[in-house]
Amino acid sequence: MEEGPNNPSWDDRWWRFSQGLMNRGVVTGKHDFYRNWVRKFIGFVQPRKWNQALREDVVQFLELMVREGKAGWQIAQANESLELFYKEVAPMSWAQRDWPPTPSSMELSDARPAAVIRPPLAERIHSWAGKSDQGELEKRWEPFLEEVRETLRSQRYAYRTEQSYLEWVRRFLLFVRPAQRSSLDRKSLEDYLNYLSLERRVAASTQNQALNAILFIFRHILKEGLGAFEDVHRAPISRRLPVVLSKPEVASLFSQMRGVGRLISQLLYGSGLRVVECVALRVKDIDFGNNYVVVREGKGGKDRIVPLPSTLIEPLKAHLNDVRGVWERDRASGQEGVFMPGALSVKYPAADKEWGWFWVFPSENQSVDPWSKKLKRQHMHEGSIQQLVKRSAKRAGLVKPVTPHTLRHSFATHLLEAGYDIRVVQELLGHSDVSTTMIYTHVLNKPGIAVRSPLD
Repeated sequence: MEEGPNNPSWDDRWWRFSQGLMNRGVVTGKHDFYRNWVRKFIGFVQPRKWNQALREDVVQFLELMVREGKAGWQIAQANESLELFYKEVAPMSWAQRDWPPTPSSMELSDARPAAVIRPPLAERIHSWAGKSDQGELEKRWEPFLEEVRETLRSQRYAYRTEQSYLEWVRRFLLFVRPAQRSSLDRKSLEDYLNYLSLERRVAASTQNQALNAILFIFRHILKEGLGAFEDVHRAPISRRLPVVLSKPEVASLFSQMRGVGRLISQLLYGSGLRVVECVALRVKDIDFGNNYVVVREGKGGKDRIVPLPSTLIEPLKAHLNDVRGVWERDRASGQEGVFMPGALSVKYPAADKEWGWFWVFPSENQSVDPWSKKLKRQHMHEGSIQQLVKRSAKRAGLVKPVTPHTLRHSFATHLLEAGYDIRVVQELLGHSDVSTTMIYTHVLNKPGIAVRSPLD
């Protein structure tokens, strides 16, 4: 008995399946959706009986899709997938004689063959001629954007994600210029994605970020079902090799820096922090006694601890002494405190004015807090560090494209070169679920197993 569709022996079948789809005019980006229908059907009849399937099995599978409320175009797509597979890839005599039609009880008004989902390229480009996603959005859309913002917050999206999604929704509305929200549809989404790809030539990750933002409003604001968009093509992401500096190059980069910017850059390299994690550190997050830094609410909402380079202990203490002067002046002048995460401002009303919650790298000027709308002192903006690293790399004569994230890649690479287990490095970077026991075991100063920062 042959293995199921995940076995390498199926590679040739999937290749022939893709060739059949291309012969039918199905674009390459949609081939995975067609393959998935075949996989689901094989799971329906049990993997080891795929080559014993009968016409009745196909009929029952399609009728099950009807009962589950699948859209008409989905059922038509599934039927086309199975017909191709059992007529051309794994031919069955009954399939050649009498292929079952799509269930007649199905509403097929929205069914559409994949070969004609999109009009020709020239026609698509002409449809957005003169359109742009730049400019000022009409005031009448402000309530809609506010509804999007409230929904994002109710679902506990990160603030940075909120800002990014709102910007993409604003650009989408500028491009489509709909008369009302009900005018937004799948075609307008596909037109905008094509515009981003063919006109603005954005990176694949940028296009997919825009897609995620727009799908959010269709699903959660306009209340469109998931099925209507599940086969929207996502741009394939290319895997790029990270830029890594050698230790002499890192030293050369730091030699071109001074002051707070140098201290932050050294922390990025010595502790493997993301630049946003670094500038958002609180005083209480630096543990000089145990030589580690606590990262709160890192990417994915995870906490972790990372090693504190011993060479930065004295510079950090001197820096915090200067920062304490800023904190004391704020308290003496009656300024508002700092931003508090979650509901801590309610649970601990006075904590925002405590020294432990103050920023390690505060901004020089105060700004309006987006949540409370009060004037508060925020942490330093990460953009200033990005510019500093870029200028310093140029002065150091480094031809590599150096960013703050390059220092994080270098941290990981140099730890691996020093013989540390890749699992430990992954956890220090926050790339996997944090095992607190493992992190404490490796980061704390235990004889023979402590992680030594590459900066030391």
